[in-house]
Amino acid sequence: MAEQSCLVIIKPDGLIKSLTGSIITALSETKLKIIGAKIVSVKRELAEQHYAELKEKKPHIFEEVLKYIMGEFHTNRVLALVYQGDDAIEKIRTIVGKTNPEEAEAISIRGRYGRINSKTGVMENCIHASDSIENAEKEIKLWFSPDEIVIDLFKTKTQKKEVEVKTWA
Repeated sequence: MAEQSCLVIIKPDGLIKSLTGSIITALSETKLKIIGAKIVSVKRELAEQHYAELKEKKPHIFEEVLKYIMGEFHTNRVLALVYQGDDAIEKIRTIVGKTNPEEAEAISIRGRYGRINSKTGVMENCIHASDSIENAEKEIKLWFSPDEIVIDLFKTKTQKKEVEVKTWA
């Protein structure tokens, strides 16, 4: 067994259908630790970076997938989580199920809550989970800054930046 991290995103359809509690409960069966969590309003740049591989492999669905993750069909929010523990990726992906909800086991998250939207043709599968150690690192770094994760997950560096920061009035 190897200690791994895995990015999980509860997608807009999961949020609008109030499935977050059920999904997190199902994922708790893995006995993994949540080390990062946040609500994100997904902008186009983030969506394009996250689905960059899809643009090459399946360009015919790329735009619809971007619209889906950016919330154009449901809500413009997702819940992004980082899980960590032994064999995190395999454990999570087993509970999540196959990407296509029609092919996923009925007891999996995607099998229970996913669908193919007949109006848009988009596969609404409620959840994303990293599929490899390499993709997990890339995705976690894309969605989270080091300060948003409660442990030092990857190598970091300190930079001085003069930036404008929004604070409470």
